Amino acid sequence: MTTTVELTRFRVPPERADQLLAARPGMIADFRADRAGFLGARLVRLPDGEWLDVVEWRSPDDFAASRAKGANLPGIRAFFDLITEVVSTEEGTTHESEI
Repeated sequence: MTTTVELTRFRVPPERADQLLAARPGMIADFRADRAGFLGARLVRLPDGEWLDVVEWRSPDDFAASRAKGANLPGIRAFFDLITEVVSTEEGTTHESEI
């Protein structure tokens, strides 16, 4: 099975990192309630106030539909509002194999 992966690199001032982490569960809950095809997400802290959000979707269409909705729910909006700069966004496809 392949999935679509959304990779978003963004900046949050270091003094707001705790707020970002506190807002994360609300964003995930809203995604689970409102986003068809949402499979899960991992948040990675990078150096210099940057973060990488790795979000997995069932299909490219599910990802596109989610993007169209934007920050339509309070938990999603609270998380997005803490982001001061989006550095990059990419979309890819997983290809799993046994090692």
